[in-house]
Amino acid sequence: MMSCSFNPRVASLSLPPIPAVFAWGRSYDGAHGSLIDLSQAAPGHPPHGDLLRWLAEAAGSPDACGYGAIEGELSLRQAYCHHLEGVYGRAFAPEHIHITSGANQAFVCTVMALAGKGDKVALTNPFYFNHETTLSMLGIEVVPVQCDADEGFLPSLSSVTAALQSGVKVLALVTPNNPTGAVYPKALLQEIFTLCQAHDAWLIVDETYRDFLDPAFGRPHDLFANPGWPEGLIQIYSFSKSFAIPGHRLAAVTAGQETITQIVKVMDNVQICAPRAAQIALAKALPVLDGWRADNAAEIARRTLAMQQAFNALPNWQLASMGAYFAFARHPYAGKSSAEVAEFLAKRAGILTVPGGFFGTDLDGYLRLAFANVDCNTIATLSERLKAFEM
Repeated sequence: MMSCSFNPRVASLSLPPIPAVFAWGRSYDGAHGSLIDLSQAAPGHPPHGDLLRWLAEAAGSPDACGYGAIEGELSLRQAYCHHLEGVYGRAFAPEHIHITSGANQAFVCTVMALAGKGDKVALTNPFYFNHETTLSMLGIEVVPVQCDADEGFLPSLSSVTAALQSGVKVLALVTPNNPTGAVYPKALLQEIFTLCQAHDAWLIVDETYRDFLDPAFGRPHDLFANPGWPEGLIQIYSFSKSFAIPGHRLAAVTAGQETITQIVKVMDNVQICAPRAAQIALAKALPVLDGWRADNAAEIARRTLAMQQAFNALPNWQLASMGAYFAFARHPYAGKSSAEVAEFLAKRAGILTVPGGFFGTDLDGYLRLAFANVDCNTIATLSERLKAFEM
């Protein structure tokens, strides 16, 4: 018998968590109403009609069938530079932009350009699980930065400092955060970037959910105002959520020109170029759909309020943090793991959630609730359905 083996860094990983959650939901008998999917962070509305038309036109064009620039379509990079200037009040050039097939790929390519086997990368605890599994597969040690539940799951500066002093090459943050929804204050981000610069470490800021910030928050941060930002800062953004096209897998990396050069080397081996039809369509959509995107963000804000109201009626539950697509809730089932609770709620109550334990250590008391694809009327039913179930 042959004794072929798998890569142990892959074989040791658990299967992707969202399909496991969906499997629990398939056991629900519908006795308490329709299944409520609070598991996957996906837009709950279709793309704008014009974007659908532009996608169809581009997909049917022979020009989109050949290889494109590894960095991405120049038309999209130019449009995105103009967009970034409006968001951050700073000028950007296409040489600062690399288009990837989704934000997960952006992270993979960026990390591979910065670190390798034997290096250390710091992630917050809780972390976005695909960031952690990416590093594990690459043989990169993960150094945790603790986030205190009592402080809304914001990164602890003392823990950031300790991680940097341990010799990490990179610190990766997600804001608004997945899984907690926490929005990192501008001043905190600046303090963290200053610490990274002092320790010669890169700062990756994943802003996949940036467009769902409360408009009153203003500019997401002022990190690009730092003169030396190209030598230490890398930002990731996803078009998928804002334009409701997750199936088209499109994201952008913003970084210094030399960093983009290194990412190009990785991308050429991973995919050569991101899908061209979606890039061509988005280059048209990005300058003209601001109002539509703002309306969608306003709807997410209404759902955020609906979540707060639903949990106000659940004295045994606690919303530890919430923002953008996510709420991170402390469940009342002492002694039960988050996986046990999530499986129970899926099978018995018809409510799909993701166990907090999937996102790091000491998080079994929590569940992640993603409410972007659940309307306000459905959210309002959560309190009564949760009250009806005890383990």
